[in-house]
This record gives sequence, structure tokens and C-alpha cells, in this order.
Amino acid sequence: MNRVMKWVIGMGIVSIVIGLFLLLFTFAPGNWMMGNSSFMGDRNDGGMMHGNGGMGREGTVELAASNEPNQRLPIPEPLRPDRVTDEALYYTVRIERGEHRFFNQGVSTETLGYNGNLLGPMIELPAGKTVYINTINQLDEPTSFHWHGLVIPGAEDGGPHQSIAPGEQRQVRLDIDQEPGTLWFHPHPMGATAEQVYLGLAGLLYVTDQTETGLPNEYGVDDIPLIVQDRLFTADGQLDYDRQMNIDGTVGDTLIANGAINTTFDVTTNTLRVRLVNGSNARNLDFSLSNGEAFTQIATDGGLLDRPVSLETLTLTPSERADILIDFSDLSLGDDLALQADGIPFTTFTARDHIEQDGDWTEAFTEAPVANESSEADRRLTLFGMGNMVTIDGKQFDPDRIDINVRQGSTEVWEIYNREDMMGGMTHPFHVHGVQFRILERDGKPPPDNERGWKDTVAVAPGEKVNIEMTFRETGTFMYHCHILEHEENGMMGQLKVD
Repeated sequence: MNRVMKWVIGMGIVSIVIGLFLLLFTFAPGNWMMGNSSFMGDRNDGGMMHGNGGMGREGTVELAASNEPNQRLPIPEPLRPDRVTDEALYYTVRIERGEHRFFNQGVSTETLGYNGNLLGPMIELPAGKTVYINTINQLDEPTSFHWHGLVIPGAEDGGPHQSIAPGEQRQVRLDIDQEPGTLWFHPHPMGATAEQVYLGLAGLLYVTDQTETGLPNEYGVDDIPLIVQDRLFTADGQLDYDRQMNIDGTVGDTLIANGAINTTFDVTTNTLRVRLVNGSNARNLDFSLSNGEAFTQIATDGGLLDRPVSLETLTLTPSERADILIDFSDLSLGDDLALQADGIPFTTFTARDHIEQDGDWTEAFTEAPVANESSEADRRLTLFGMGNMVTIDGKQFDPDRIDINVRQGSTEVWEIYNREDMMGGMTHPFHVHGVQFRILERDGKPPPDNERGWKDTVAVAPGEKVNIEMTFRETGTFMYHCHILEHEENGMMGQLKVD
């Protein structure tokens, strides 16, 4: 019996169980609600989301510093187009099975990658151009290519309905019409997304334009990506998803950056732009600098913030992104400064030079901020449950059911409510395909300054209500779901049709 058939049968059984569970909970006394468990999330006054660190109802997995020798930070290679015309670029992306050795004294482990053994390249998507990508599945199982954060038609989005069988290929057409930003791509097949991502499938998408902003933009020099993930390895350094999988979100005790442990990067400029991607299956990550100093957040999921924000800690839930600027001008040559997550250093920067960059990056924020004005919700969605009993509006995912219908070009406000469960609940990163949205409110209050920009994923804490506003520009069928990948596969996902 193949993986997809097992998943379908499992979902049928789970649907029966969830119905009984919800009936029980509906009539349960209020004192069943237990707060402050180790995996429960809440939001503090600074907009930080806590919880889902060592997630799992069967015990926590805490991050730990690694004693691996330092190694140079791998920088994903920019993918070279197969062909370029005045109007279009043509790329080829293959999903491959490979091997990678994470530990100096370990053995190689089976991995998956795009055009290589692990992770993938950086694909540049110039605004105003059409990009054609020939996607090839060289695995022995189905997969898909989801272009996370792109505003494109549902037929090109790469969700579960656009599955590519083993040995097959498909060309997608991406008409790039959105602000410059740091996006990413990953698989999205039914029943196999979590494992395929865990084994290494994640790549970068850079939407770019010709606007001079003064921001650092020399790739690999003063502008670098960091795909940050947590993984749990076997004693001999292998990845074993089947053994390590947790139905409430698979987490690990070791941080990897661009697929490597304990990475280093030589900084040669006064200011370094770091594009952070939380590529974890389930873990929220609190980013900070080892010296306790502040950095400047300049962008979020879909592009620049309304204005730069100084932060000492930045929390990203799975699939969220943020661009930050780190100032090295006060460091002496040879000094080290580490970027850490949850207090664990994972990438150490060494000041090697103090080259002054051209331009004033503050000029990128001269336009008036967009008002995040609140309005009455057009729809209300409720996230609820745990493990394999997670739901949206009391329902689990059905590929043959459309949950929401909207008109192309319409603008709607959605209220996303994370209803607490018997165990208190956990933070759900809520993602909508095919749009970028604005956060209007968190529990009736304006969002923090570092969330005042375009988003495609929003963290919703237990008991919290978040209002988001979006315009549905493209037609087709799109997913909306929790981006804890195991929750997505357990049914915390719905379908939106735009026509």
C-alpha cells in the first residue's frame, strides 16, 4: 500500500475520531483547560510569539549547542537561466535524491535536494518578467513544487493538486507582479510534505526589480540568505524521519543554517543584510545577537516593512521570513558576533573589513506607511485541536471539497481564531496560498511595527484572534493551512476557490 493510500485511509479514521473528540470537548467543563504547558504559545507586548519550541505532546526536545567544528557558511548558488529573452527567463529545477554528511565524524545520510544533494539554489524572479520553470521529479514518489509567497494563478501554485509523478516533468509559468521580497519554494504533496521538507527540500526565490534602494544587495557578500532549520539526528549522524516524526510537529535539537552546523561567515562591510527563513517543520525560533545588541528589521514575508524597526529579538514561526540589517561598524577587525536562535549560536560572523557601502538605505523607506486600518471581518475561521485531530472550522481537509468561494478582484478581511484545547493549545502559523496580506489587528489592537508589511503567514497564539486583509487577484484553487507541516498533513487545511 503506497504512502498516499495510507494517508487517505488514515484521514478517514481520524475524521471519525475528531468528531467524537469535538463532541466531548464541547460539553467538557471549563476546568479541563490547562494553561502554561511547555508547548503552549502566547504573545508578549513586543509582539514576540513564544511556544512551539520543543513542540510535542509526548515530551519536549530542546535545542542544544553543537560541538561540531566550525565550517564556512554555504551560500546557495544562484540558478543560471537556461535561456533569457527580453520578456522571459527559463529555468530547470530537478528534485533529486542524494547523500550529505552533516557531522565531521558521522556517516552520510540520505537527503533530498533541488539540483543537488540538499536544499536548493536561489532563483531570481525579476518583477515584470515571465519566468518559465521546467520542474522535473527524479524521485520514486510523487511530489509538487510550491512557490511559497508568489501571487500566481492556482494552476501554477504547486499545491497538492499539482502533483508530479515519479519521472515526470511539468513547465510552470510565473508572471512576476509583486514587490521585491524573499520567498521560497518547497514540496506540497498530500501525505509527504513534512518528510520531503525534513530530508532537505527547500529553495530560495528572490523577487527583484531595478529600483535603487541603497540597501545591501551584493549576493553572498553583504546580502546573504539563512535558511534556518532544526533537525534531530541518529547517533551516527543520520536523518530518520519515520523514527523522529511527531504528529504535533517534528522538531530537533540541532540547528542547521543553509544545511550546515556551526557555520561562520567573514563580514567585509559595515552593514550586513541577512535574509532569514524559518524552514523548520514546526519549531518557532527567537533570533538575537550574542552581544545583546539590537539589529534592524527591514522586511517581512512579502517585501519591505513600512519603516525599519530596531529589535533585540525577532520571532519567526515556520515559513515566516524577515530581512534584517546587522551593524558591524563598531567591531574591531577579527571580532566575532554570533546570530543565535533560542539562545543557541548557529552562525558566527567575523569582522574582516569595514568597507563603506554606497547609498543611504534609509531612502528605501521614504514613502508614507500603509495604514493598517481595521474593519469588520468578512469571514471567521477557527483553528482547533492537536495531533491528528486538528481542524479548521471543525473540518479536516478534503481534496474534493471547496471550503471558501470568492470573486476575483475582491478584498476580504478574515478573522483567524486559535481556539484553546484541553492542553492549552499551541501557536499555529496560518498560511494562505496565492496572496500577500496585511495584518490589521491582534485581539483588537494594531499589530507590532515589525508586522506592518506584506505577509503570507501569520502566527496565531492560543486564544488569539488575528484579522488579516487580502485581495484575491488570481483565479484558481488555493490552499490555506497551518504551516506546522505535520498539522497540515493531519488535515488542518482548507481550499479556497477564486473565480
